[in-house]
Amino acid sequence: MSSLFGSEERRRNINLGGASSATTHAHILNQAKARRSERENSRKKHDSAVRIQAWWRGNMQVRNVRQQLRQSFAQDVLGVNGLRCMVLIGKDEEVLGHWSTTLTSGGQDVFFQHANGPERESWLVLTRQAALLILQSVAEHPESTYAVTHLRVLDILLAPSSSWTVPIALYLLQRDLYRLLSQAIRGIPVESKNSPTLPSLVPLLTNLFSLDLGAMLLKAQVDFTQHILTIPLLPNRLPLTSISVLSARLPVNALLSIDPSLFVPLIDTEEKVHLTSNLVAFIPPRYPKLSAPALKGWLSLLGATMKSLPTYALEPSARPSSSSGSNSNAVESDSDDESSAAIRVTAVSSFAPVPAPPSLPKLDTRTLKRLQTIPSIPHLKSLLSASQHYPATRDMLYECLFALCVVWPNRSDGVLSAVLIGSGGGVVREIYRGIVRSSALGREGVDGSSLMSPAHAKDWPPLLFLTDLYYQALLTMGDDEFFSSASAAANVPRNPLTLDELVVFSRKLLNIAFTLYWREDQIGVLQGAVPGFEGAGGAAGGLKWEGVREKVTRCLVAIHARDSRKKFTPPDHWLIGSQIDLTSFIEAALFEDQQLSQPTGTRPLSKRHIAYLSPRLGILNNIPFSIPFEARVSIFRNFVANDMSSRGVDRRQYFHKRTRVTVRRGHVAEDGFNRLAEADLRMPVEITFVDQFGEVESGIDGGGVFKEFFTELCKEAFDTNRGLWLANQQNELYPNPHSYAREAHNLNWYRFIGRILGKALYEGILVDVAFAGFFLAKWLGKQSFLDDLASLDPDLYHGLIFLKHYTGNPEELSLNFTVAEEEFGVTNTIDLCPNGSNIPVTRDNRLEYIYRMSHYRLTKQIRKQTEAFFDGLSDVIDQKWLRMFNQQELQVLLGGVNAPIDVDDLRSHTNYGGLYDDNEPTIVAFWNVLKTFDHDQRRAVLRFVTSVGRPPLLGFKELHPNFSIRDAGSDQTRLPTSSTCVNLLKLPRYKDEKTLRDKLLQAAFSGAGFDLS
Repeated sequence: MSSLFGSEERRRNINLGGASSATTHAHILNQAKARRSERENSRKKHDSAVRIQAWWRGNMQVRNVRQQLRQSFAQDVLGVNGLRCMVLIGKDEEVLGHWSTTLTSGGQDVFFQHANGPERESWLVLTRQAALLILQSVAEHPESTYAVTHLRVLDILLAPSSSWTVPIALYLLQRDLYRLLSQAIRGIPVESKNSPTLPSLVPLLTNLFSLDLGAMLLKAQVDFTQHILTIPLLPNRLPLTSISVLSARLPVNALLSIDPSLFVPLIDTEEKVHLTSNLVAFIPPRYPKLSAPALKGWLSLLGATMKSLPTYALEPSARPSSSSGSNSNAVESDSDDESSAAIRVTAVSSFAPVPAPPSLPKLDTRTLKRLQTIPSIPHLKSLLSASQHYPATRDMLYECLFALCVVWPNRSDGVLSAVLIGSGGGVVREIYRGIVRSSALGREGVDGSSLMSPAHAKDWPPLLFLTDLYYQALLTMGDDEFFSSASAAANVPRNPLTLDELVVFSRKLLNIAFTLYWREDQIGVLQGAVPGFEGAGGAAGGLKWEGVREKVTRCLVAIHARDSRKKFTPPDHWLIGSQIDLTSFIEAALFEDQQLSQPTGTRPLSKRHIAYLSPRLGILNNIPFSIPFEARVSIFRNFVANDMSSRGVDRRQYFHKRTRVTVRRGHVAEDGFNRLAEADLRMPVEITFVDQFGEVESGIDGGGVFKEFFTELCKEAFDTNRGLWLANQQNELYPNPHSYAREAHNLNWYRFIGRILGKALYEGILVDVAFAGFFLAKWLGKQSFLDDLASLDPDLYHGLIFLKHYTGNPEELSLNFTVAEEEFGVTNTIDLCPNGSNIPVTRDNRLEYIYRMSHYRLTKQIRKQTEAFFDGLSDVIDQKWLRMFNQQELQVLLGGVNAPIDVDDLRSHTNYGGLYDDNEPTIVAFWNVLKTFDHDQRRAVLRFVTSVGRPPLLGFKELHPNFSIRDAGSDQTRLPTSSTCVNLLKLPRYKDEKTLRDKLLQAAFSGAGFDLS
């Protein structure tokens, strides 16, 4: 039975006990699954055993076959059969080494006889495969025993004179010849210059360029550039003899004629840097011999590489350190000192996110040193010289140089200065007249919305390079040179652009800047890249539209500054009023300012943040001259009014919270300094005078007593005999640069004076003090340059102008980068730059010397004094309010406009007291007499009454308190008197106009007349 039905274990168990003894349904299912899984596992084990056995048998068979192939190969090493066996064996170092050694040891005749025999086709196919095998062997083991032998074989197979060379070369080229050669070179340490492999490797790099490869020659050139010229420190890896071989056989003209778009997008950032570094070692020495297409190709390649690199990629260590993570780029400084960035941290969170800058490669010091060649003056000179022979390359040159300035901002000033020196300003004219003048960018009537279109990609580089170049020229251009004409003598330096050209050019820049500030899409301006300058790293790389706006604005403001000093543009040239509705603009600006109002104590928003958060305030803070001055003054007064309102101050009411200060006559400045140093000067201040007997003077300060206090304080504080201020030849004040003025106590005085002047601006009190333009520029966060030096130190200014245009060798003048300062009879030498005493002034660096000397005298010497003053000023006046004006306008805001006095306007805003009214005979006579006065006489009367001889900019309605006239009795011999603290004229009731005229002029020009009664 057991044999018939099988063993007991395999019998099927049948339950005859009925349903009551059966297991549950779930249990039955689980048992079925378990049995099925067991069968599946058994099947897998069986299949695995079969595969293992097959693999084992296969391996055994391969070993047997390989052994047989080795035996056959050994019997016919140089024959076709032996070659076939070697190819079938594959990567076997012993077999490949045996073949290469035999072939190079005198077996070439035997081997190459098959190339023309009956088995030629088979031999050629097998030889190509054998060549690839030994090439791969060298790539993987470049310093192996057989590497040199393999390379000798490859050199034989790729010999230009052989009929089989081209098929073998094409076969290898299609299978990454240059990538494998690159792998081999990279596999040898940089320091192993004596490696025997290198001298054999180098000839293979250029062998293909002498072959007739047809259309594949381009691929060979592209692959060579992509894989070989991107090898880090390529010149440093090769022995001198190999470098000479490579340099001599390098097809420079052909390589430079390749379209960069075929390989530049295929290589990463680090490879682009190494490509640039390696090419700089080979190309510049050949500039004089380059053909026009080759030079254009080189500029195109260099420019394409630069444009695709992230900023600072060529000098990673120069990238500014970040202290605030990815938003660090949102922080900017509007001052000339990068360490004094004024931007509150809390503003960053509300600002558009700035992408983190792309990571930069870590570069070897030798690579960095070679890269320094690019922006060096000798290299730029030779490049400019080479391009002069081929005018067709000039456009490409400017694009290349601009890309260099973008990717290497720390060297941009040197590049621009070298171009200016090398061309004598001719490049500026050439770019403007040949390219920019006809460009549609910024042209009147052209739709501004298309400004950022890719269709204008080619127009941006020359225009932006011109703005950078011309701005750099303005830094060391005096006003005499700027306003020179074409009719000037040949030896007289002149502006590279005529004034008529500047009118057109500046209008272009204005239209571009306004369009970029006015755009509602400020995130696109902040993060969007200029077409063709996208760079690497996505949104974090390349040249952004914000950078374009900054460059355009910087040049535009510099041109406008010259026009502000001496008008050369037509009326309304700078205004864009036709493009906007001024009424709605002002209303929106006031609303936006309220939205951006900051709590007391926080640091102010920078111009960059304001431009992003508010297009209108962005225009007012960056290109304010595009809005009429009167409109900006009105906006300023409204800003102040809104600020007063937010603090609960109503100027029409007297009884509200005030800061009460008692001041002694004769000690106005001292008491004001001691008692107002920490007061909130945006709130009303009540002044009480104590006379010389210690008695409190009667009267209520409704604004006039404070004006008297302020007038007296200014007389003392700005007295040049006190040592804090000096006056130039135009009697304009600026801080004393002496070290005495930098002492802590005196810096507190500058801070206090800044607060007091801020109070004057806040209250609309006119100040009869004129400040030097370069000092006023500091109030606005601007730097001053050579053109401002003439007002400070005329002798130094003329000396620097002489140096700039000196035709001899500047080194004959024995100058270096130092400045001598004499204090207390001791002369100290100060370096203008690190190690300046050891750097002579030469023809190449004299512009830098001029800039540094001007910057030192105009900025560095008074930096601490200026910062203290501005710290006090900004405690009362918001920085963004001041930035709506330039230096000249700020002086007008402080002291009134130097314009004819409108008698009718003054009369309509005059109050009367005592027996006087507008129809009283003496008052009628007064106005009739005032109308007969000339300009100087009217100013004298106004100064006599108000202490300031200039009318307020927006008319006498802005004079606070209002101009007033009160009767002073009937004594015909008495002179008129005044109370300048309340702008009050005390006028006797003269009986005739002649007497009134004589007495009024006598009082006005005598400087007497203040009366407390």
